[in-house]
Amino acid sequence: MLGRSRSDDFDHEAFFVAMDGRRQQQGLSWTGLATAIWEQSRVLNEQRGDHPISPGTLSGMRRRASCQHVLFVLRWLGRAPEDFLPDPREETVGVPLPEADDAHRLRWNLRRLYAVLDAGRGALGLTWAESARRLGCTSSQLTGLKAAKFATGMTLAMRITQATRRPAAEFVDVACW
Repeated sequence: MLGRSRSDDFDHEAFFVAMDGRRQQQGLSWTGLATAIWEQSRVLNEQRGDHPISPGTLSGMRRRASCQHVLFVLRWLGRAPEDFLPDPREETVGVPLPEADDAHRLRWNLRRLYAVLDAGRGALGLTWAESARRLGCTSSQLTGLKAAKFATGMTLAMRITQATRRPAAEFVDVACW
């Protein structure tokens, strides 16, 4: 479980306010927002027969969200994750997420995130337990990234990008899954 709020924590409240503000500005219900976000990858979704993002998932993002779900909304907002960090590292700011067309979507590459974290951990001579303490999580949350199929929490993803001094965009791919 992630601990207290830190300067490298993703600010879910600020993210939610940005999403909800734009939703209201465009006169969208939560269902309308879910549809608008899902339509960003219309061709891919039709090809895959995927199920749409739930309005409840979106309205619940005030407190926490998966890193993959947050990407759907960031794409719609045209913003980078670092915009929602209280004090991002200077070298990570100003790097936009990749652009995707309607036959693709943005996805975190969790194996790449794991590899960079593992290399940095090894260079510092840290164990997984020591790395986990520094990041405010459990060892299994970190080692699990190597085999994670879908997602981790956005807070942990951003703690890792900040710890490795890399913009989130380096770990986000334009994907067809």
